[in-house]
Amino acid sequence: MPDRPQVLVDRASPVPLYFQVARQLEQAIESGVLPPGSRLDNEIALAEELGLSRPTMRQAIQYLVDKGLLVRKRGVGTHVARARVRRPVGLTSLFDDLASSGQRPTTTVLSHTVEPASGAVAAALEVPEGTSVVTLERLRRTGGEPLAIMRNHLRADLVPLQPELLEQRGLYEVLREAGVALASATQSIGARRATAAEAALLDETRGAPLLTMRRTTFDDRGLVVEFGDHLYRASRYSFEVALTGR
Repeated sequence: MPDRPQVLVDRASPVPLYFQVARQLEQAIESGVLPPGSRLDNEIALAEELGLSRPTMRQAIQYLVDKGLLVRKRGVGTHVARARVRRPVGLTSLFDDLASSGQRPTTTVLSHTVEPASGAVAAALEVPEGTSVVTLERLRRTGGEPLAIMRNHLRADLVPLQPELLEQRGLYEVLREAGVALASATQSIGARRATAAEAALLDETRGAPLLTMRRTTFDDRGLVVEFGDHLYRASRYSFEVALTGR
């Protein structure tokens, strides 16, 4: 790890040795001295270099892995993680947020079908069962890395949605340009473990933590526009909520 700044430990300090190491590496990552993708030496080499025990070095590395600053993969090693996407909770799409922050989102349409609405989907869209509904499943990437799997349901008669268009534009942008006035939404955020299929799409290990987001969006007349069920890599993504006192 030739670009890593010198790490110094003070054995007389009451601060645990692992935390001293982790904090200095964290500062190097946040300052850009250790840019995303940088590879760290293995624990044994780092421990020997700093005169620390291997368990102490392992604890320092694990601390940074748990914070999402390092990524450890078997057979590949330990690397500095890509910057997390921090998204404010508002009535915007992931595509909008990534593009407005200067990132370059890309989209792969995994499936695009028109089918009769089932009970759950019909209830979410507030339409009779059997109503024709477009079901979209897309994989969103940023910086060439997968970030989210997005599944959306919309009435088939709402707006023509071509897969080619959705690979170039965000869904909300397409809806707004078609005259749909998005006004409000209800949303729930949760978490679960990735299935084998989800992990393969998101370049994660099976069972990795994923953030979940379900959103029902309404227009300015109070009618349901779309129902979304999305999955995000917890290692690369977080929601931010502003709180104010009364």
